[in-house]
Amino acid sequence: MPLEPTPPAISRRKLGIAGLLAGAAVIVVVVTGMVAREKGDAHLREWTEAQAIPTVAVALPDGKTLNPVLNLPGRLEAYFRAPIYARVSGYVRDWKVDIGARVKSGDLLAEIEAPDLDQQLLQARADLLNAQAAAKLSEATLKRRQALLTQSFASQQDVDERTADLNSKTALVKSGQANVDRLEALAGYKRLTAPFDGIVTARDTDVGALINAGSGGSAMFVISSTGKLRVYVNVPQTYVPLIKVGTRAMVSVPEYPDRAFPAVVESSSQAVDVGSGTTRMQLGVTNDKGELLPGSYSNVRLDLSRDVQPLHIPASALIFDQNGLRVATVGAGDRVAFKKVTIARDLGREIEIASGLAADDRIIVTPPDGLAENDQVRIAGPAQRKTGPTASANPDRKG
Repeated sequence: MPLEPTPPAISRRKLGIAGLLAGAAVIVVVVTGMVAREKGDAHLREWTEAQAIPTVAVALPDGKTLNPVLNLPGRLEAYFRAPIYARVSGYVRDWKVDIGARVKSGDLLAEIEAPDLDQQLLQARADLLNAQAAAKLSEATLKRRQALLTQSFASQQDVDERTADLNSKTALVKSGQANVDRLEALAGYKRLTAPFDGIVTARDTDVGALINAGSGGSAMFVISSTGKLRVYVNVPQTYVPLIKVGTRAMVSVPEYPDRAFPAVVESSSQAVDVGSGTTRMQLGVTNDKGELLPGSYSNVRLDLSRDVQPLHIPASALIFDQNGLRVATVGAGDRVAFKKVTIARDLGREIEIASGLAADDRIIVTPPDGLAENDQVRIAGPAQRKTGPTASANPDRKG
């Protein structure tokens, strides 16, 4: 049986070349894997760092026109109001006017009978006559003593005594005259007259009523001048700097729902009440036709117009922490910059800023927790000014 042919032997050189190629392939695969892994790690780091940068929405402070109106409750009062009390004690003889009557200055309101005062006046006049007679006699006696002194029939001591007696009697005359004048002045108060033009808004007396002098009891009459009325309002402390003397206002009352009466701020108490945090201000309103009634409730609509329009930001932009009240803004390079601000007014969803911001500051609408100074942020869209309805002062806010 013939033998099969033996395959040719592989040379060592070819085996070496194959090994080198295999090793090179392994090295290439390993290096390629390491490079791919390094690129993946770098990409992951970049993605992680990008995700660490917060994305924020920014807006510019809004300089919208503020509706310059503040509504406050007020109370109407007579511009002049005088309770009329009796200056003498006695009984009411008669009264001439009733409530609602219009009176002029000096018009008779009532008459009082004061018999005790009448008797005191008679006694004072009699005492005055007695003092005048005594003074006249003392004067005549002094003249006779002076004549006798020139003839050496009287001493200087006697003349001096008579002179002192005349001075004493003269003083008694003056005292008696003053007492008579006082009682006559009191007797004049038996007639009660109106101190100024106005309306009788109260009468608390009647014929025969016992009247005691002084203001301890109730007033007999109350006279009110209603041609012009005072309106008192309590202005919250926040709004006081905006309301100056001369500020225009409109006054409305429930009985005239479709009408408003012009008024002007006349004065301010220039002090803040500790209990209410408000400042009392007085307005004047013309009432020539008598349509407005003293003592009635009113609504006062004040003009709060100002020369410079304030800046408004969303309430969510405020940050209050251990560093105080601040707002986060985005500066150059999209870096965070905090700015301290002061609030002028809280309008609910919006805050009126008094100081600390400029009109071109990009404020972060809702700052995320943990935001720090100079942090890098990503802005979601361009900064825009919020537009909306005109802001108005809250009539129910008390400052």
